[in-house]
Amino acid sequence: MSAPEQTSILSNRPKYELSDIFREYGRSFEAGNSLAKRQHQVLFDIQHCRTQTFGYHADVCDTCNHVDTAYNSCRNRHCNKCQGINRRKWVNERLKHLLPVSYHHAVFTLPHYLFPLIRFNQRIIYTLLFDSAAETLMNFGKDPKWLGAEIGFFGILHTWSQTLWQHPHVHFIVTAGGLTNDGQWIEPKYNSRFLFPVRALSKVFRGKFVQGLKATYDQGDLILPDGLKSLKHRENFERWIDGLVNRNWVVFNKAPFAGPEKVVKYIGRYTHRVAISNHRILAVEDKGIRFAYKDYKDRAKIKEMTLQPDEFIKRFLWHVLPRRFHKIRHYGFLSNGQCNKKVAQIRRLLKAPGNKKTEKNLPEGVECPVCGEGVLVPSFIINRFGLVVMNRLRIERRKSAVFVT
Repeated sequence: MSAPEQTSILSNRPKYELSDIFREYGRSFEAGNSLAKRQHQVLFDIQHCRTQTFGYHADVCDTCNHVDTAYNSCRNRHCNKCQGINRRKWVNERLKHLLPVSYHHAVFTLPHYLFPLIRFNQRIIYTLLFDSAAETLMNFGKDPKWLGAEIGFFGILHTWSQTLWQHPHVHFIVTAGGLTNDGQWIEPKYNSRFLFPVRALSKVFRGKFVQGLKATYDQGDLILPDGLKSLKHRENFERWIDGLVNRNWVVFNKAPFAGPEKVVKYIGRYTHRVAISNHRILAVEDKGIRFAYKDYKDRAKIKEMTLQPDEFIKRFLWHVLPRRFHKIRHYGFLSNGQCNKKVAQIRRLLKAPGNKKTEKNLPEGVECPVCGEGVLVPSFIINRFGLVVMNRLRIERRKSAVFVT
């Protein structure tokens, strides 16, 4: 495939959407497969997203007063059309905590060996992935050999590969430096090359994860699928663990970002991403769903894959997260509860009040299609039951009446 063809696949307005696939094949898939309640909900929500099923709303431009009416979004976090506003709000919060320091990007990945277990123990395995990786980074940060300070970082869970296969991994954005016990800021010794050595990170990460998995097994909390029922016997489980330990535990550490602006662009792309975007869907037919993907084993070339509709939907639903599971988590001095205080302390130490350019908020709404300058602000919302859940116009009238009185 030539370069222009590769560009056109991913840059043009999408001809097909995930909702098209679910509307066409979702009902037959549900009839032939046993699904969890949350998976049924995802199928329903995405099928009916931005249709009369969820009601409608009217938005008014805050600059030119243009009125725009549209059906409501489903707001399901697995819907690839509903993440824009949540992403902008989250990024705006991160802008408040950006520091004038380098940031590193580390990725912790689980071996494919775990996949049969993950499907029935998502909450346990994904939490263990977060905890083991985060503890590893914290321990290396506190080790005087590497830094000797408390680092700040946040992690973003992705569970898919480009072909929708299971590929659970966490992207961590880590500050190049940290706060010492006596409240001083310290830079890493090898800032220009790497933050911590990846081989050592991998070994410690593996050890922590395996230890946590054994503890979960001992507590009887693991659900063993039919293919792993033999693991109920301790001897078989220990042999299975030996096989897990011998697998390749990948920890990847990229070069530092080129300034806070690059961090903002990165997190803006990755935080609220779902398993596949509409732009990657090339054809929706009975003979198969054809989509584009990057083959990272072949220099990230863009290729095409075709899956039968049932196989495509099955793979997508693998990545539906447990209810109320937090896919973005904060650690170290960026953890909730102490973040504002410690970021202010670090800025005083660095004598840097903040970069105004990077702290300029992104609009938390849709850009006005008429003037291109304003943002469409919700004026009233009618929900799926026909009830008015918000009426800004009525509120404004009340405010004006109180002021006049």
